[in-house]
Amino acid sequence: MRIRIIVAGKPALSYAKAGVDEYMKRLSRGGGHELVTVKSGGRDEVSARLLERSEGCFRIVLDERGERMGTRAFAGKLDALATRGDIKTVAFLIGAADGHSDSLRAAADLLLTLSPFTLQHELALLVLLEQLYRAASLQSGSPYHRD
Repeated sequence: MRIRIIVAGKPALSYAKAGVDEYMKRLSRGGGHELVTVKSGGRDEVSARLLERSEGCFRIVLDERGERMGTRAFAGKLDALATRGDIKTVAFLIGAADGHSDSLRAAADLLLTLSPFTLQHELALLVLLEQLYRAASLQSGSPYHRD
């Protein structure tokens, strides 16, 4: 199963650029992870772009109203999706500053929150990438994750 992370705009903050580069490098060792950027803009325009780029994927929309889960539950969810057989690509959708439209939320297969806090989208991207790496390390038996 492939993982596609679709985000509005490229990271501009230096800490975010460095972190995204680091975690994408780590994730590339296992393959199957792709980072896609769409043009920033207003809520409706960005949501339309995210929907277009995630067509045919299992959509996980990152939203502060979404389901909360811990690292092991997140890794388990990814494992369950991978073993279903009908899902080729999971797309994580991260909007811009104005958040997501109602139509994008309605099209989600899963609404997921990274935190009850509202996160700046570059920080949300970085947190997601770290959790994806952590989930991959759990699946591989690496000692990266500690309970």
